[in-house]
Amino acid sequence: MSIFRWFSMNDAIGQFIQRFQLQLPLPTPLLQQSRKAAVLIPIICHREPTLLLTRRASHLRQHPGQIAFPGGAADLSDSSPEETALREAYEEINLNPEVASILGQLPALDSISGFQVTPVVGLLPSNIMFKANQDEVEMMFEIPLRYVLNSKNYFSMDITRRGQPHRIYFMFYAGYPIWGLTASILYRLARQIYTASSAEI
Repeated sequence: MSIFRWFSMNDAIGQFIQRFQLQLPLPTPLLQQSRKAAVLIPIICHREPTLLLTRRASHLRQHPGQIAFPGGAADLSDSSPEETALREAYEEINLNPEVASILGQLPALDSISGFQVTPVVGLLPSNIMFKANQDEVEMMFEIPLRYVLNSKNYFSMDITRRGQPHRIYFMFYAGYPIWGLTASILYRLARQIYTASSAEI
């Protein structure tokens, strides 16, 4: 039995896998950044699936205290975005790369910190255990996948940055403000999974 067939025995995860593989992603804006980075979208396959997010340590130079995915800049030795995302996830939350089943990628997006960031979708078993690296991660929390995939939970605001129009997405869950690149990635995931002809998971 393939690992994805095993995961799909959970009805909600099965629907998610099917829609992720069949639906086309949203068009991606022209990328300006050349430095590569990757983040892991860690989906935990509970009976009611969840998605793990972190809050960055407050002493970090870039994006302190913001809600984020595990991830970071690519090393020269990384052979792929998947390798970058899993290496960073191991460093930040002690995720054993061997327990992650990579489902695929979303198109890369530019970050305001100067990176071209590729989101990597990974499925994790329900008995997974994490340990935050306090040098990088202040805390972790899970958000229901159903909530993430409901596009009605997102808000947007149009701004001008360096003379160019930008749309910023944000959402709130259990008192946590989720915005910036993290919210943009989640919104794109929701739009890829959800179509007008089908109900949210």
